Amino acid sequence: MDSHSFLCFHSACLLLFASTAGCLSHPSLLGVHPLDEKYYGSEVIKCKDGSKSFSRDRINDNFCDCPDGTDEPGTSACPKGKFYCKNLGSKPQFIFSSHVNDNFCDCCDGSDEYDGTIHCPNTCVMGGNSEYMIGNYNKKVSGFAEKETKNGVKSGESVRNLTGLKLAIILQVVLVIFLLLLWSFRFTRSRRRRYR
Repeated sequence: MDSHSFLCFHSACLLLFASTAGCLSHPSLLGVHPLDEKYYGSEVIKCKDGSKSFSRDRINDNFCDCPDGTDEPGTSACPKGKFYCKNLGSKPQFIFSSHVNDNFCDCCDGSDEYDGTIHCPNTCVMGGNSEYMIGNYNKKVSGFAEKETKNGVKSGESVRNLTGLKLAIILQVVLVIFLLLLWSFRFTRSRRRRYR
């Protein structure tokens, strides 16, 4: 295999894995929207409602210092708190913090159940919190969306989003197959040249 085809194959594989892998943020910032990570950067942080301040070491300490839940984005300590699900491979969303570690997988990436009591498989690539069809294609499964809707959190998922996700997965699979065929073709061609 020549270096050009190897480089193309290697780059495509890295692109494929990078598109499905997530970035890990600081563990204490669990449940924080990426745009809010800078907000939690200083040593003394003011509650978003302006009522109090707290130190950085009090983030996600399972004690509600701020009435609006600013200090507990990753726990269920504050009744008004919101937990951010990254849901890589699907649509990001906020859930009520009372759903964190409640033994029910609300986020399709399973990030809301981190205490180890239950294992939530990452279903984001399959459509996760969207409605999707299974079995004989007549039965809809919407376990995540149903619970959120009952509690007043809008899911915002649509069939169009799911169709786009399926298309992206199909394109990635086609790309990998194409690159494997290209690599195989070049490999067999180079072997034929050696034996002539």
